[in-house]
Amino acid sequence: MKYNKLLVLASVTAMLGTTVAGCSGNTDNNQQAGGADNKKAPAQEIRINLAAEPPAIDSSVATTNPSFTILNAVNEGLYRLDAEGKPQPGLAAKLPDISPDGLVYTITLRDGLTWADGSPLKASDFVWAYQRTLDPATKAKYATMLSWIKGGVALNKAKPEEVEAKKAELGVKAKDDKTLEITLERPVAFFTDQLAMPLFFPQKPDFVKAQGDKNGADADKIIGAGPFKMEKWDHEQQIVLVKNDKYWDAANVKLNKVTVNVVKDANTALNMYETDQVDLTELRGEQAKAYQGKPDLTLKKEFVTGYLMFHNSKFPAFANVKIRQALGMAIDRKAYNEVVNGGTSIPSTGLVPVTVLDGNKQEFRKVAGDTEPAFDVAKAKQLLAEGLKELNMTSLPKFKLTADDTEGAKKTIEFVQAQWKQNLGVDVDGEPLPFALRVKNMQENNFDALFALWGADYNDPMTFLDMWLSDNKSFNYVAYNNKAYDDLVKGADKEVDLAKRSKMLIDAEKQLMADLPISPLYFRTRPYAKKPNVEGLILPPMSKEWELKWVSIK
Repeated sequence: MKYNKLLVLASVTAMLGTTVAGCSGNTDNNQQAGGADNKKAPAQEIRINLAAEPPAIDSSVATTNPSFTILNAVNEGLYRLDAEGKPQPGLAAKLPDISPDGLVYTITLRDGLTWADGSPLKASDFVWAYQRTLDPATKAKYATMLSWIKGGVALNKAKPEEVEAKKAELGVKAKDDKTLEITLERPVAFFTDQLAMPLFFPQKPDFVKAQGDKNGADADKIIGAGPFKMEKWDHEQQIVLVKNDKYWDAANVKLNKVTVNVVKDANTALNMYETDQVDLTELRGEQAKAYQGKPDLTLKKEFVTGYLMFHNSKFPAFANVKIRQALGMAIDRKAYNEVVNGGTSIPSTGLVPVTVLDGNKQEFRKVAGDTEPAFDVAKAKQLLAEGLKELNMTSLPKFKLTADDTEGAKKTIEFVQAQWKQNLGVDVDGEPLPFALRVKNMQENNFDALFALWGADYNDPMTFLDMWLSDNKSFNYVAYNNKAYDDLVKGADKEVDLAKRSKMLIDAEKQLMADLPISPLYFRTRPYAKKPNVEGLILPPMSKEWELKWVSIK
């Protein structure tokens, strides 16, 4: 059945009045006819809704969860995170041998590894991938994480005539086809975990070179060494993955096919689930309430914060701290969570979400407490008046609030618009955009205010705090610049005393929340509807939407 026909059926179902209440009763329709002896083994296929089209599936340039999710399915790193978030050997034969000083990682690859086309996968494919990511010409947003490797900063900042020499000096070497040696600039306690992230995946040099700037843009321009391979990509509609028989652990991969539908409309997505067209879909807004107590409801607890960004130079008034504070304090985050998220998430109390550790074996939020200014309309009005006076303005000029064009993001625009109008008398134009365009505009600093989310790349506050360093050209989209903040974050990055490091990170967040160049709204917990016969699904707290390697259909 073509995907557009699926949408038509979902729409017809909606018009006929299908309700959520009966959904869990029809999840086993395929197994109800005949007696036990007549049952056929269920097809090992899963159908999933995804709310946004992934940008390019290229591990050097990817920055979004949809891209990371597909990359994790079609490729693999040295390690793969299990249900507890612990690294298990992937393309590596075992966990790394680490030198006593924590700087040198020696990693042995499995025997007989191949790419999906059957060609050999070698240790040098990791070296080439890391060099490509750090090459300034690649313009990789995540190059800063590979800069932990010795010589990484020098390569990433090299002049064109210096690049090849700096690549040769980079602290990642293929000792032979099966042995990789990585030397770090300084010890990174969670580096083994990081090697499971798509940024650290291998790349096949001749294939990537042949694709040029189209690498990862279509199904025939993607190659990996993971559990699945991409068979079809109808942009903005559907991605089809099939089992990769060349994968080293193919015998333990049960799924033969994965169909990923790009469905932005929440009602369409839910109707597709209720009419058994998909097996997994995110529940948005009020939808989750109808699933309380049902076996279909599955919660994804994430290291993700949703926040507003105020561009300090694109919209000059945002350079005034009181204006930013007023806008942040005028939003009732508890009401936002109920109205927009259906009460499933947690209203923010700072930037770093709950359950993220502080690097000193404690939860950061419990140690830091509430650092974000509380909802306070009277104080917000006072700050707005003071800020306008400092700017010699009588009112705040109209500006745009940009977000994705998904239902949830559009509801965010509407809620924030209403709060600012009601509580401050501030008028804002909403600008919902397709995901890829929103990301493009954000990365090119083409926005006034923008709603975005950031998910942790590792379980440590630094993954949220180093984004806003004044010299972070990759992610500091608001041009925030505060020397005190820079000193705290950079000092924490070098501090080996874990208690002192935790304190510096807490102080950094306090400074950021005082200046409020970004205004957090919530810590995300996402509800999903999942067919009860889908087993082994992992909904990771960071970087990826889902993990399918261990899924089976019962």
